[in-house]
Amino acid sequence: MNTPLVSVIIPAFRCAETLSDAICSALRQDVPLEILVIDDCSPDHLSEVMAQWQDLPNVIYLRNEQNLGAAQSRNLGVHRARGTYVAFLDADDIWREGKLKKQLAALERTGSVLCATARELMDPEGTPSGHVLPVDECITYRDLLRHNSIACSSVLLRTDVARRFPMEHEDSHEDYILWLRILQEYESACGINEPLLLYRLTVTGKSGGKLKSAKMTFRAYRYMGFGLVKSCFCFCSYALHGVYKYFLKR
Repeated sequence: MNTPLVSVIIPAFRCAETLSDAICSALRQDVPLEILVIDDCSPDHLSEVMAQWQDLPNVIYLRNEQNLGAAQSRNLGVHRARGTYVAFLDADDIWREGKLKKQLAALERTGSVLCATARELMDPEGTPSGHVLPVDECITYRDLLRHNSIACSSVLLRTDVARRFPMEHEDSHEDYILWLRILQEYESACGINEPLLLYRLTVTGKSGGKLKSAKMTFRAYRYMGFGLVKSCFCFCSYALHGVYKYFLKR
């Protein structure tokens, strides 16, 4: 198999019903890629779902010996990645065609190490809602402190950077911490304000409940080393943006 340009990393746990759609959306991308599916000891029939891809050399099925969580599973995928870039895709999300090609062009044009896109929300059954959450064309560290506009499944990131900044702290928003740490060093990321990601809303996901998600966000600020006052200030901004994003803007 030729060396891929992008390594797509899909942590998989209790996702047998949605995984195929995620993989198909990655395979439709018109760039050389490999897909790393990391089975995190999923108790459902994930191996049966993956059997349909066994003849595709660029779809690689890896199984953890014990349940590690999404963060460590993504880290293992980054370690195994052969692509110049890694793209994160959750097993219940879907990419629109052309996503990766547009992001590669944006990274080349801007010189950024990370690119995110806007996302359209869809219901648990996979029906798009028409409600789009935008992203700025330039996302600064200061912007990100006020609210997390970067959806994990929308990210395309240079592999060497991903290896320097592994995901940590599974008990919080580990992806948010990662973006903050990267932008602390690189100052900004680029965004494509086009809903190239279909983002599934569920109540069973890690941060499905608003109160639970809020607690995890506050914990993320503390893990960043922020004092109590700064953490409270950032959290208040996060809460106001959340109300606007999910309710007032509809």
